[in-house]
Amino acid sequence: MKRSELVKVTEFLQQYRKISSIQRVDDSVLKIFFDSGLPLFVDLSRNDSYMFIKEDFKRAKLYNAPFDIILNKRFSNSKIEAIEVEEGNRILRLCVLASSSYKAMRTVLQLEFTGRNTNAIIVDEEEVVLEAMRHIDSSVSFRSVKVGEVLDKLPPRELKEKPFVLEGSLEDYLKEAYQKRLHVRLNDLKIQKKAQLEKKIAKLVEMMRSLDNEAELYLQSEACNHDATLVLANLYRIKGYQSSVKVVDFEGKEVEIALPKEAQTPQMAANMLFKKSKKLRQKALSSHMQKENIEEKQLFLERLMGLVDTASDEEEIQILLPKQRQNKQKERDNLYCETFFLEGYKILVGKNEKGNIALLKEAKKSDIWLHLKDMPSTHVIICTEKQNVPEVVLVFAAKLCVNFSVAQKGGYLVDYTARKNVKPYDGANVAYEVYQTLKIFKE
Repeated sequence: MKRSELVKVTEFLQQYRKISSIQRVDDSVLKIFFDSGLPLFVDLSRNDSYMFIKEDFKRAKLYNAPFDIILNKRFSNSKIEAIEVEEGNRILRLCVLASSSYKAMRTVLQLEFTGRNTNAIIVDEEEVVLEAMRHIDSSVSFRSVKVGEVLDKLPPRELKEKPFVLEGSLEDYLKEAYQKRLHVRLNDLKIQKKAQLEKKIAKLVEMMRSLDNEAELYLQSEACNHDATLVLANLYRIKGYQSSVKVVDFEGKEVEIALPKEAQTPQMAANMLFKKSKKLRQKALSSHMQKENIEEKQLFLERLMGLVDTASDEEEIQILLPKQRQNKQKERDNLYCETFFLEGYKILVGKNEKGNIALLKEAKKSDIWLHLKDMPSTHVIICTEKQNVPEVVLVFAAKLCVNFSVAQKGGYLVDYTARKNVKPYDGANVAYEVYQTLKIFKE
């Protein structure tokens, strides 16, 4: 972000006297409410730091690191004493007086738009670092940022920037700043996430191809059972250790049957053929179950890709496919259900009938259950922890319910109620009477 832009933002913010609330809404994004009106977002990503205004921002999790605790304690409901941009630097300083403490505490939030070392640093009146979004060691930078140490000032320097010309209001400019980056960043992120999903789908397709042919296995099983029955019916004609035998089948045709080499007696040969028939039948059943499992996984991934494809912002895609890798335990849990997080609430989506049954069993009485109205659908659970669920979370969960249940575009009704009002019967089938309904449009 250019220094001249920071100056314009500072002039705009000087109309405010108070910071109502401040919080981290993404790993590198702060959300600040000044008095009233739309919130200001500060994106401190190293590759492209900037400020923007957006009416809604989907937050996956609640941040509770030491930085976030001090940020909230020192700056929420605080009085603004000064907002300034350092000379010769792309650094914005918010100086406040905390009003929520019995003792007045002056604190500075230093927002540094300095490329590789972009940061948010909280310092006290003595310029001692209280916390920082990124702790920096002197071994990797010319200036360290450590809790308890005095923060060295960056020396002013000559900044070579193109002139910044503001056309229209700054508020409109900050709204456009997000939209300007949205198309390119959103498109790049979609390509990246869809490539990940396509890779997973390709693996499933390969797994499907490697499965034994179910129909052939059943035919082989029936053939073995038929041979075993004929051997059993002709025991008196077969001698021990015979490698094969010619008999007349039940339709009057002469057939030759290969006997197991290990069979010492005709009876043993029949038993071994029956056993082989059973194994082939079990193998066919296993192949059928594996096929169903792979098809369910593939369908789920394809519908997840559809959600990614229609996502309107980066935050939603990161909620659908988070950056952090899943551990093995989480992968095991995801055999039957998928977990999403929005505003700190856990949302569980059943992947199949087993997943739906598991969700019904494991959900707490106060959790919210969602299902398509009068239609077969996946079950969705919002873990409430006995808290009131925000509308944005309800709508998002209902959207997941629709998109993972149907392929056709259009409007759908989603019923939701507390889990205690849902009476399961016959597997994943349920009965419920007390409920509310949301209308969701699938794009």
